[in-house]
Amino acid sequence: MTSITENCNYSAVPDQTHQACTRCIMNTMADRGISFDDMGLCCHCQRYDRLVSARRLQGEQGREALQALVDRIKAAGRGHEYDCIVGVSGGVDSTYVAWLVKQHGLRPLAVHFDNGWNSELATRNIELVLRNLGIDLHTHVVDWEEFRDLQLAFLKASTPDGEIPTDHAIGALLWKQAASRGIKYIISGMNFATESISVPEWSYGHSDWRFIKDIHRRFGSVKLKTYPHFSLFFLFYANILRGTRIVSILNYVDYDKEEAMTLLRNQLGWKDYGGKHHESIYTRFYQGYVLPRKFGVDKRYGHLSDLINAGQISRAQALAEMQRPPYAEELQQQDLAYVSKKLRLSTEQFAEIMSAPVKSFRDYRNLYGFVQFLRNTVNALRKRHLYPR
Repeated sequence: MTSITENCNYSAVPDQTHQACTRCIMNTMADRGISFDDMGLCCHCQRYDRLVSARRLQGEQGREALQALVDRIKAAGRGHEYDCIVGVSGGVDSTYVAWLVKQHGLRPLAVHFDNGWNSELATRNIELVLRNLGIDLHTHVVDWEEFRDLQLAFLKASTPDGEIPTDHAIGALLWKQAASRGIKYIISGMNFATESISVPEWSYGHSDWRFIKDIHRRFGSVKLKTYPHFSLFFLFYANILRGTRIVSILNYVDYDKEEAMTLLRNQLGWKDYGGKHHESIYTRFYQGYVLPRKFGVDKRYGHLSDLINAGQISRAQALAEMQRPPYAEELQQQDLAYVSKKLRLSTEQFAEIMSAPVKSFRDYRNLYGFVQFLRNTVNALRKRHLYPR
């Protein structure tokens, strides 16, 4: 899970003067809480510079640390059928992680959360890649009526957090599969190089079950009997009492997205989706249609700025990409029709959702302050080398 930016001021009154970062493409229109130093460098880039040497281990240092990690995972997994869990979506990051752990002789169980929105290509990629790698797959198929009701509740809540029902359930599924199988390590595809920027006003609630419950209480109607979820108390149990760890293995290698995609295409037959997280029809639609049109949020600002900081694209390339639509207009209209039909929304009902006043997670019950306290505690332990990455 990407940590919330630590030195952008999201409690201050936004400065309405337009300003863009001198290195990345983040600006005051994309992020209202952004701030800049005297040289025009934004708080996201400042945070990246401050933390990159601790979060990314490259070259020989990375290889040595990765081998030590692999040895720990193997030791912890002795006597079990699997020694780690890998969440798979069919996207480039999780697919590369699956390839990487097999290269290091680990025995992963792949876990997939089927929320009913997989593209045909995503299903094909998952099946083909795991078969070629010889990795077993556990798929959790969500109860559609429950999940539809929760997704609709988030749309009606009018916050930009519409992907939280999926993200939270994925986390819950990984943690609970690890607990039930006695597995100590969950290998994550999150990485600091290409996913360091996170803005609370873009999306909040990945670990906040109180927030999710409150939105469903206000706008939902179907009881969530089987929806995978977890509380912060469960995280305490899993992390502290059971010693289960989420490890961002891509932070131990020189991870380049374009090189990774080339490898996956050539060795495993994987095919690209044409956009970040486009393996999910709903995510493609939500990030490329709903967020920009209703909330004025275009997550490409963060994604491309991360790649600039990682040295994988130039600022000019990122700005050129931002001149294009999030994805093809014709496909946006196809997705609009498909999503509306699948959620059983009329044209008028969807238009009403899109025109409703914008709200924030702060308008609902949440554990934001406590979550921040926990993040700061974990970061402090990391600095003292008491808590592994």
